Amino acid sequence: MKTIFLAPTRNGVGLTSTALGLARALERQGLRVAFLKPIAQTHERAVDDSVHFARTVAHLNTPDPIPLHVAEEKLSHDGEEDLMEGVIAVSKQAAGEGVDVLVVEGLALTERNPYATALNASLSRNLEADTVLVSSLAQSGPGELVDELEIAAQHYRRSDGSGLVGYVLNFAPQHLDFSGLMAELRTRSPLLAGGELPLLGLVSLSPELKAVRTQDIARYLDAEVINEGELGERRVLTTVITARTVPNMANLFTSGALVVTPGDREDVVMAASLSHMSGTPLAGLLYTSGSLPEPSIERLCRAALTSTLPVLRVPTNSFETATLLSRMDSRVPHDDTARMDRMLDFIADRLDIVPLGARLRRPTSEAERRMPPSAFRYELIQKARAANKRIVLPEGDEPRTVKAAIRCTEKGIARCVLLAKPERVKQVAEGQGLSLPDGLEILDPDEIRSSYVAPMVELRRSKGLTEPQALAQLEDTVVIGTMMLALGEVDGLVSGAIHTTANTVRPALQLIKTAPGASLVSSIFFMLMPEQVLVYGDAAINPNPNAEELADIAIQSADSARAFGLPVRVAMISYSTGESGSGEDVDKVKEATRLVRERRPDIVVDGPLQYDAASVLSVGRQKAPDSPVAGRATVFIFPDLNTGNTTYKAVQRSAGVVAVGPMLQGLRKPVNDLSRGALVDDIVYTVALTAIQATQVEEQTQ
Repeated sequence: MKTIFLAPTRNGVGLTSTALGLARALERQGLRVAFLKPIAQTHERAVDDSVHFARTVAHLNTPDPIPLHVAEEKLSHDGEEDLMEGVIAVSKQAAGEGVDVLVVEGLALTERNPYATALNASLSRNLEADTVLVSSLAQSGPGELVDELEIAAQHYRRSDGSGLVGYVLNFAPQHLDFSGLMAELRTRSPLLAGGELPLLGLVSLSPELKAVRTQDIARYLDAEVINEGELGERRVLTTVITARTVPNMANLFTSGALVVTPGDREDVVMAASLSHMSGTPLAGLLYTSGSLPEPSIERLCRAALTSTLPVLRVPTNSFETATLLSRMDSRVPHDDTARMDRMLDFIADRLDIVPLGARLRRPTSEAERRMPPSAFRYELIQKARAANKRIVLPEGDEPRTVKAAIRCTEKGIARCVLLAKPERVKQVAEGQGLSLPDGLEILDPDEIRSSYVAPMVELRRSKGLTEPQALAQLEDTVVIGTMMLALGEVDGLVSGAIHTTANTVRPALQLIKTAPGASLVSSIFFMLMPEQVLVYGDAAINPNPNAEELADIAIQSADSARAFGLPVRVAMISYSTGESGSGEDVDKVKEATRLVRERRPDIVVDGPLQYDAASVLSVGRQKAPDSPVAGRATVFIFPDLNTGNTTYKAVQRSAGVVAVGPMLQGLRKPVNDLSRGALVDDIVYTVALTAIQATQVEEQTQ
């Protein structure tokens, strides 16, 4: 499925009608289309305009958007990541089964939402969408238009240059010199001249599409209905304000004219009545200043004034009424589906979706998926829920761990087991204003410790472990949790919030042992970069691996990335690229790269590569033009722990990137270590990772 995101360049560009018009144009091409407005446009409780017309006119089964107040609250409390996970959830709901294209409408830009441009860019990125910019020629010359498009393109263009598929220009004058306009735009804009942003449609102004019903006028002015007539069918094409004599304005009494006049202008009332009786379908007659015609005039014109001609009355004078009408909202009312239907046909007729055709119809196998952070987190949680695993947390009364366990239990991410005194856990929870859910299991280490002495002695018999020694080691709750995992009582273990990596890993190596075929245990971090998720290994376990070990780390990391749905292009990182450097450190990376290719020809790998050559497309093309990995790496293998740990922490802290992990690889059963600076969210995601790993271990052993 492809996703197209429509983003406005400024306010009032006709975003909703363009989004739904594009959906209709795509349907005409035989594509199965879904529609999504991920975040509501206003705080109003009524159904969002876009959603309403998608359902009633376009007949698309679109979900309710996330309420605007919810989105703003999350944004104001640094909760954009959580918001984006919600967006991914509603996008999955919108897409359903068998959809070819998901059309997503961003937030319209208003004075009230200065955050909208940045939020739209984040929405597009996290939905893995290609963006169509929607702009307008109303009150905008070529210079202003180019500036708008160039600035907007910077927000939606990805680091590899992709992300933009075209733009639509609305509200074009009917007699526009199109060739001249396009020539001037290309002259002013390298973006347009180079073809990166093709024009998908030029939609002109249409008076017929702007025509409101007389009923809408009555509602807006809160007018008294003197004669209903065809109030809901007549449409206002022009407004005639009677300031001249009838002979000088009789030519204005045409089809669709709303005649606005004081009731005491008997000449105008009679002229309007005659016009109606002669077959001219006026939009209506509107009396101002609260007046009515004299009874004698009303009797004379009764045939017209009591027929299909709508007749209204308002208390304001003609000038005030005209001023109010000039300020009337141009939005299509929810019950005017006929007008919106015509508008969508009008726009669809004028959209050229040929530039989108090749992209939309490209086989999924040819289009690599870029996994954005929100999609990764969403799928992580969904897979963990489906796994339904029992995960032990030995640091059971540590405040962050308690909070994370409560969240995991409430969201159904895993069946968590806390090792701690129950009264202490309850005290910690209450101190954070939380209550313990029914499904959260708490085990007192003092009550269960002795039951693991004999099994532990048996597991470590070859090392000469005695019962007193085992009992002493079991004073450490990490060891108890590891024994629970070794005996199959739990499916995984997460520790490290207050313990060192060695405290977590050593019992696992002693009691769990490595997986069949694994020569070592290594680790990876999932780095949630702005555009996609990258994998860093090894940044936590092996201080200075040799070439053989480095190759094993690369293979383990590639397999882990693939298991979590990430594309795999492995960069073996060094301080030099290709043949530019020499020495023992570079030679180790070269040899490791050779070994990976030899052992696993299915893995796309290259090295040595400098970090910039591996991660930046322009640098990669310059330094390693023939590399299948340079500039596009997704899995980064560092030559030693010093480099890996320093790099991951520098990226995490300097760029504000979430690092999920470390996730340990190569163990027979899943054990994962936390950073002692881990946040509650970090613990939650690590629990989810562990649950998924447990499922993968089961599948590999079947």
